[in-house]
Amino acid sequence: MALSVATNIGALAASKAASSVNSSMETSMSRLSTGKRINSAADDSAGLAIASRLTSEARGLDMAARNAADAQAMINTIESSHSEIQNILQRMRELAVQGANDTNGTDDRTNIRTELTELHEEIDAIATQTKWAGQDLISSASTFKFQTGDEEDEQLTVATTAIAASSLSVGSTEVGSLTTSGSFTAFITTVNNAISSIASYRAEYGANSNRLDHVMANLATNSESVKASLGRIEDTDYAAETTELAKSQILQQAATSMLAQANASKQTILSLIQG
Repeated sequence: MALSVATNIGALAASKAASSVNSSMETSMSRLSTGKRINSAADDSAGLAIASRLTSEARGLDMAARNAADAQAMINTIESSHSEIQNILQRMRELAVQGANDTNGTDDRTNIRTELTELHEEIDAIATQTKWAGQDLISSASTFKFQTGDEEDEQLTVATTAIAASSLSVGSTEVGSLTTSGSFTAFITTVNNAISSIASYRAEYGANSNRLDHVMANLATNSESVKASLGRIEDTDYAAETTELAKSQILQQAATSMLAQANASKQTILSLIQG
């Protein structure tokens, strides 16, 4: 092998190997310190694009789950108000049955009407005061759209019916006309109809709430699957990466040693020149 001073082939090769190993070590240390296999597009451009889409999907699913939970809380608020209105109607029915009995005189029926008046006013108060974040829920008919998925068409629509004592036919007009046994008897049927209407509304809201339970369970399952896929793409495999780092450290030491050996070999030429 010829001895050359102008071009140190051995040193160049060792330097190139050391540079390559250093780059590999930097990549391994970056992955180990961040926990991410992909820290830039240069690491895996295709993987980065897929991971970006999966991240968007996972975050959208998580937000949809929060939306569904909020929607369920709103619906439960509506249903709770209907439950209390139903309790009031049950008491009104009791009073109607009592008033239909002719053992009650005029003063007795007046006292019954007084309580019935308080009760129908409380129905109106509940309807007015039932709100969610400042929104009226049952004092007027409304349609609510809940975003329960991460795509624009994944919505649940819930319609509410306006509730008031007058709309249930148990308001001041009806109560004010209760003066005789016959009027109280007819009022029993009126209250029965009101109770039936409220029960029907409660059943619908209950079905909506139960549906949202399934929506949230499905969203949680989908989110878990997406996050698992995302992890397989971008997360660091610590076992493999620590092995790679140890390998790079050994190669770095070897390259450094070889570089020193290549540079030292030129001393042979100097010895020949000096004789």
